[in-house]
Parts: sequence; C-alpha cells; structure tokens
Amino acid sequence: MGCCASQNVDSKASRIARWRSTGIVAFRDAKLKAFPDEVLDLDKAVRTLDLTHNKLVDIPMEISKLINLQRLVLADNLIERLPMNLGKLQSLKVMILDGNQIASLPDELGQLVRLERLSISENILTCLPETIGSLRNLSLLNVSNNKLKTFPESIGSCFSLEELQAN
Repeated sequence: MGCCASQNVDSKASRIARWRSTGIVAFRDAKLKAFPDEVLDLDKAVRTLDLTHNKLVDIPMEISKLINLQRLVLADNLIERLPMNLGKLQSLKVMILDGNQIASLPDELGQLVRLERLSISENILTCLPETIGSLRNLSLLNVSNNKLKTFPESIGSCFSLEELQAN
C-alpha cells in the first residue's frame, strides 16, 4: 500500500474515532451526492449530523439506526422526500431542512415527540401533515418560502409553539 493510501486510511480511522468521541458528524460543503455510509455504522454514537450544502437527493431508510440523534441538519441539498421511518428518531430535538425540494412531510413526523425546532423554509411544501399537532414540545416552526396556503387545524395542539415563521 502506498503512503497516500495509508494516510487516507489513518485519516478515516481518526475521523471516525473523533465522531465516536464527540457524537458530532459534519460533512458541510463536501459535494456529497450520496449519504455517507460510515455515518450509519456509528448508529448510537451520533448525536448531531450536519450535511449542509451538499448535493444529496435521498436520505436512506437506515437513518433510523441513529437512535440517539438529537440534531439533524440537511439544509441546502436537493432532497425531495424524507424517509417514512423518520419517526423512529425519538431523540430528535432539532431538524433543519431549509433549501431543499421537499413537497410533503411524512405523517410519521408526528412521532418525533421531543422535536423542539423544525425549520423547513425554502422548499416546495404545499401542506403540513395533520400529525404535526402531536409535536407538543415544538417551540419553533419555520415554513417560510414554501407553497403553503393553509395550516392543519391540529397545529393548535402544539402548545409549546412560541415562534411560527411563514410567508
């Protein structure tokens, strides 16, 4: 194995060790077109995942393995839909999906009962799921710059909602 290949293996190993110790995985501005598989191998260790400003289109169903994930930042990608099993991320408190191509949110969003902040501005949302009313801890909802015309009645059940950004 050449010296460059050896350094690459070492840097990947040290990067994974750092992710395990901090719980923070960040691939900002990395020009990623596919979700990095090595993140899924860290499952319980990941608390923050930031994949801002890449070229991701799909989020794999296996993201549900990240059961301790508290902060998910997928802003400024090309994401069109979220996986149906998103609701299994029971520890999630913050989800930032600004600047994608998301037209709808799965009903399973309502299973994210610990979610406090949801920002999904600058997408192409036409409606919010009725299950959004189950997000009793939601304090901030940003749906600015979408194609929303109305909100579901259930949004009135978001008792902790302090800030709603919409235009």
